[in-house]
Amino acid sequence: MIDQTWRFDGRVLGHEDAHDDDLDTLRQDIEVRLAQLLDGGRADLPSLAMRAGTLGAGKRMRPLLLMLVARDLGCDAPGLVDVACAVEMVHAASLILDDMPCMDDARLRRGRPAIHVEYGEDVAILAAVALLSRAFCILGSAHGIPADVRSRLVCTLGETVGAQGLVRGQFLDLHGGARSAGDIAVTNELKTGVLLGAAVDMAATVAQAGEATAQSLRAFALAAGQAFQIRDDFQDGPGNDSAVTGKDTGKDVGKATFVNTLGADEARRRLLAHLLEAERHLQDAVGARQGTRRFVRALFGKALAPAPALELGARPRADAAGVHARA
Repeated sequence: MIDQTWRFDGRVLGHEDAHDDDLDTLRQDIEVRLAQLLDGGRADLPSLAMRAGTLGAGKRMRPLLLMLVARDLGCDAPGLVDVACAVEMVHAASLILDDMPCMDDARLRRGRPAIHVEYGEDVAILAAVALLSRAFCILGSAHGIPADVRSRLVCTLGETVGAQGLVRGQFLDLHGGARSAGDIAVTNELKTGVLLGAAVDMAATVAQAGEATAQSLRAFALAAGQAFQIRDDFQDGPGNDSAVTGKDTGKDVGKATFVNTLGADEARRRLLAHLLEAERHLQDAVGARQGTRRFVRALFGKALAPAPALELGARPRADAAGVHARA
């Protein structure tokens, strides 16, 4: 058992909050490199939309997670930031498409008009396609990473985007109708977990980690993805201000989410159980190293401030999880 108490204000009791400067440096490295990679010297509408969709005030959760996991595995390859930026471009492309009127019909993203609102639907589609192609080009030429490793990275990200990944997740979200808790978990995994899983899997690939470590990291990412999607469902609910969340609220009304289907209390219990599972898998993968662990705690800390203190390593209630099974 890990002898720490996780408080949902983002602090670990008995330990100093440290390395914030290092995280800020990583974030800045990602921002600078994204801007460089998307600066083709053109000012046409698709190029502007690509930059607007990617360089907005995002959390950078996926690229930061990739870089932090790689560091926790002892890897700081020079091309790692490019790999992280490629993942963020894929995420940005998925958001552009998700916001389209024929999809989620969202008007606001990251505190500004959605790309289809600002640039038109035709430009938004073209920008998303261009971001995807740019991401794979970046992976294929990442500096300092062997060719066989780059090939594996391309395959991993390609499978994540495709018909069994993000595409299927969005389709199920749009056409799922009334669904069981297990069906909702599958959709959440495909919408959020698979890209998080790809990020940590790609970090393990670059770090040349063993298969047992890679499997633990995938399990960590899927559990964290479930927790993140439930947190996102809470943020969509009544009383949330889009000026704070940075995107439209109320888009999940009538959708089958854990909050809508099972109620807020059960959704919160499942969220906590997923976080505990994520912590256990992360412990298996990186041991006592703290970079990734601190980042995950910070992501969920403020959002769950009303929740009670929680002992890491404690086993969640049997009726709270819905973690190990999909039903």
